[in-house]
Amino acid sequence: MLDANIKSQLKAYFERLVHPVELVASLDDGAKSAEVLALLEDIASLSDKIALKRDGTDGRKPSFAIRRAGEEARVHFAGLPMGHEFNSLILALLQVGGHAPKESADVLAQVKSLKGKFRFETYFSLSCQNCPDIVQALNLIAALNANVEHVAIDGALFQSEVDARKIMAVPSVYLNGEPFGQGRMSLEQILAKLDTAAEARAAEKVASQAPFDVLVVGGGPAGAAAAIYAARKGIRTGVVAERFGGQVLDTMAIENFVSVSHTEGPKLAAALEQHVKDYDVEIMNLQTATSLTPAAQPGSYHEIALANGASLKAKTLILSTGARWRQMNVPGEAEYRNRGVAYCPHCDGPLFKGKRVAVIGGGNSGVEAAIDLAGIVAHVTLIEFDSALRADAVLQAKLRSLKNVAIVTSAQTTEVLGDGAKVVGLTYKDRKGGDAKRVDLEGIFVQIGLVPNTEWLKGVVALSPRGEIEVDARGETSLPGVFAAGDATTVPYKQIVIAMGEGSKAALSAFDYLIRLAPVAEEEVKKAA
Repeated sequence: MLDANIKSQLKAYFERLVHPVELVASLDDGAKSAEVLALLEDIASLSDKIALKRDGTDGRKPSFAIRRAGEEARVHFAGLPMGHEFNSLILALLQVGGHAPKESADVLAQVKSLKGKFRFETYFSLSCQNCPDIVQALNLIAALNANVEHVAIDGALFQSEVDARKIMAVPSVYLNGEPFGQGRMSLEQILAKLDTAAEARAAEKVASQAPFDVLVVGGGPAGAAAAIYAARKGIRTGVVAERFGGQVLDTMAIENFVSVSHTEGPKLAAALEQHVKDYDVEIMNLQTATSLTPAAQPGSYHEIALANGASLKAKTLILSTGARWRQMNVPGEAEYRNRGVAYCPHCDGPLFKGKRVAVIGGGNSGVEAAIDLAGIVAHVTLIEFDSALRADAVLQAKLRSLKNVAIVTSAQTTEVLGDGAKVVGLTYKDRKGGDAKRVDLEGIFVQIGLVPNTEWLKGVVALSPRGEIEVDARGETSLPGVFAAGDATTVPYKQIVIAMGEGSKAALSAFDYLIRLAPVAEEEVKKAA
């Protein structure tokens, strides 16, 4: 099952085990059970602290539990955790075996202090790049807290459960049998939902922050680069972000990041965060900015208000709030989101195996999604508003070579159709003839571009008709001392490498602005603050 190189690496990792652990398998005579058994045998052979037992009684087969010898099992996998989930398996082994997690002492203390009984079930797909974050977070909580149990379930392998629970998007998390959350969630976000006092503590901590020289709003590539470049100048730097990593977290394959031939969004986001943490930067994650109050005069403080009621002050700001997936804004879209309407073909595609789907959008993202889905689903209908596809020629050629793909151009999607529980089709208008047409299907993947996250800035800084922050060649906005970078701005070509460059430039411009400020009397600064 595992090649020699992987076994050699794992053997070294398993030297970190402090306590003996047991793998308790629940298997049947099927081929997938044989694969699971082969994997577990390989793992158990690599350390004398790992024992394999085949007397599991779990109703899900194949499945296995990871338990510390002499204790009840609290971490379970139903299916074969390979692909993106292989790291989840190895981390779970190490954590159950007593290896210290890398999370902060505050977070670990919060995990251990959770009261009550929590039984989590997470449905994942092996191609989902968002799922490991949740699986690993819940495994960690279960490994550290005896009140918590977690089962990670391969939705493609346990299709009957997926159908019974009407799951059409992953990751989908259930707590004590009831829906808990869908989509990417970090450990901190999960804890915030479980620990009702967490938000108040976070707000209190944020409110106690002293004013910054540079405050970066947004934690994507532009924000991370801005924070690094500002911190290297030795000035007080902070980052406030709704989720560190931004849209990169939702990106599957990255193959045009210069000097790195291939990586994945979550890996790059983790590397960005670690790089920022290498410097003296105050990171305030899971915080949503709601308003900006400009400084009364140069040298005094701009103020950012947050959704939790706290606020932050800084002499300069760098706005790098990024963008989000554009929605169709047609009847039925919101009602059937995660019930057939999806935005991540890599994550949710496997749940539509053998079914009919549509992809809305004929740019690179839409055509790439259609190509990927064509290898999984029964049929793909690609619907494009314009009279021709806008994707690169090589992608169009590949798409047209696929026999289970239909391409419809000059078509305006008008409604998502459902039966009250799930999507059953869509309607579109032929923009040439005006006729209304219906497509019967089970899934719709929306790939029609991005919307800048700037609604909270309307009337404060100059925005383009598309809602992008207007910036000059130095990253300056219409407000003195306020700069912007990344996908939220008017800079063309929304690419990671460009966002990083723009973030770096904005930080250098902010520093240049700071050193050229005329001295302001301290009492005037306090009055303006």
